[in-house]
Amino acid sequence: MKNKIRIIDVTNRDGVQTAHLGLSKLQKTMINYYLNQMGIFQSEAGFPVTGHEINYMNANISLAKQKVLTPIRISGWMRAIPEDVEAAFRNVSGLEHVNLSISISEQMIVGKFQGKMKFNDVLKSMRKAIRKAKSMGIKTVGINAEDASRAKLNRLIEFGLAAKEEGASRVRYCDTLGYDSPFSIYDRVCDMAKNIQIPIELHCHNDLGMAVACSLAGAKAALDAGVDAYINTTVNGMGERAGNADLVSTILAIRYSDGFTGKYDLDENTNMKMAWRISHYASYAFGVPLPINQVGVGRNAFAHSSGIHVDGALKDRKNYELYDYEELGRGEPEIIETGRMILMGEYSGIKGLRNVYGKLEVKFKNDDEAREVLSLARYANVVNQRPLTDDELIFIAKHPVEMKQIMTLQP
Repeated sequence: MKNKIRIIDVTNRDGVQTAHLGLSKLQKTMINYYLNQMGIFQSEAGFPVTGHEINYMNANISLAKQKVLTPIRISGWMRAIPEDVEAAFRNVSGLEHVNLSISISEQMIVGKFQGKMKFNDVLKSMRKAIRKAKSMGIKTVGINAEDASRAKLNRLIEFGLAAKEEGASRVRYCDTLGYDSPFSIYDRVCDMAKNIQIPIELHCHNDLGMAVACSLAGAKAALDAGVDAYINTTVNGMGERAGNADLVSTILAIRYSDGFTGKYDLDENTNMKMAWRISHYASYAFGVPLPINQVGVGRNAFAHSSGIHVDGALKDRKNYELYDYEELGRGEPEIIETGRMILMGEYSGIKGLRNVYGKLEVKFKNDDEAREVLSLARYANVVNQRPLTDDELIFIAKHPVEMKQIMTLQP
């Protein structure tokens, strides 16, 4: 069977760690909802050891059991220490997929651990954490080699072999500082994959502007070495410092770049029709406008004005467009209300609720149900501090029990 590339989106873990920004638990849930519709393999949904994430994580796993968030996998991130694994399983019921992370470069072993741990101690902690996770019934364990791009290759291979021996599902190669080039990451991942022979997960940062290129080069290396590849992305490339590999750019590069298209297989469930929607939702939720030249979903991605380009595009779009805008869910006109507007806010009443939900074709069984949804919508507005989107309003009406849990931050 031919090896594949799968996407593990980390917007709700790495993306929300963007300085100055963040998402509410409702917004994180909506990101999971859109990722699921987009056919993304897995969402690194959050931190099951962090108190204010516990109810959100439990609610999202409940939604997965109800087939609302299915088939996407909902996973949690934690440190590769047994105590974190125990806490995660104590806090979150039904957690089946985790990534355990620990630093392995000499820089971080010395600079972060300050003499408290050596490389052998890192291996021991990682081994114990995997054993603990497996003993508690976890289905897949990804083991993260933080700062892998600055670690010695022999230690990276030793780390991967130890993880494989303990039953890890894959090893995450973390280019934590965006240090790699496409050439260096290809060589290192190829050697690593050939030696350990388990799937490799690529986690690349954009400090040098090469996160997408390095992600593809690393995935190519894994596939060339005979193992599956998993690429970490975030919506709109959000993430710490200069961000991570952008979800839409990464998928488009796999599908259309020379050397990848027709040669390497992307997970067949991936549905790019959601690209426009999820990118614009994330822009709204984070409060960060999309650049006009954002790949695929920016305002100018399919805009032409110069004479030669217009002439060529009108004759045959392939002259100046590498892919169709319809593939990304673009092309439908946006309707902007210019008359009376009734919005749901933190001070809204029952008449406003019925007006808004009537336009969304949502009906309530009785007044009690309507008032419950009104209360939840009010609280959601308080948390988000911006008008709720239509999809958020529909989600609240459909899933009031989970919505209460999502908005309750105290575990």
